[in-house]
Amino acid sequence: MKEKIRSAAADTKLLFRSIPSVITALFTISVVVMNILANKTIYQNGWLAIDGGILVSWLSFLCMDIVTKAFGPKASTKLSVFAMLVNLFVCLMFYVVSIIPTKDDFSAFNTVVGGTWFILLSSAVAFISSAVINNFLNWGIGRLFSKNPDGKLAYVTRSYISTFIGQFCDNFIFAVLTFTVFAPLFWDGFRWTLLQCATCSVLGALLELLMEVIFSPIGYAVLKNWKRDGIGAEYTERTKK
Repeated sequence: MKEKIRSAAADTKLLFRSIPSVITALFTISVVVMNILANKTIYQNGWLAIDGGILVSWLSFLCMDIVTKAFGPKASTKLSVFAMLVNLFVCLMFYVVSIIPTKDDFSAFNTVVGGTWFILLSSAVAFISSAVINNFLNWGIGRLFSKNPDGKLAYVTRSYISTFIGQFCDNFIFAVLTFTVFAPLFWDGFRWTLLQCATCSVLGALLELLMEVIFSPIGYAVLKNWKRDGIGAEYTERTKK
């Protein structure tokens, strides 16, 4: 048991040394910023609600798709857990700052950065769940392209399908937990129906998929450069043993 723990720890250390720091930084920042921007609804009608997080959510899934292809689904999931832990730490610091008394009125600032605990909980559960679904679905679809696993068709197929399903799960889990479980208890009975949750999740996932389609050529180019430079080779060789 101890040997397995040591081996897993060594794998994780090698993983974070192997993933280019730019990807780790962009992914972590996108998760933190997405959580902050999600506090503002930028469009809403009877069937669709879009929060500010959609402006950067595509970057999170793009990074996960890149890491999954180069390092595998377990590696991408570890990176997702790391980013979520950083996000929780940032939220904790925001909350601490929001409750520090001051002589000036910072109530608006405190309301924004202090956050709501059940929204943070819903967001964390939704993100980790969707990350696991996205990563392993992306990997599974990629295995179907055994003849040309590094081709553009393989990349866009695994990325588009996994992104749409992963984004839908992220949106749906968050909406159900926030608006059907917690909101009726803490927001004076306000709630969404499951139909509203599902409809908004589908439409939101379609918009996020569009962002993925627009920026996916960047991800494909990054992977080609990584393969040329041998990035990830040491990690994948170790984890195959």
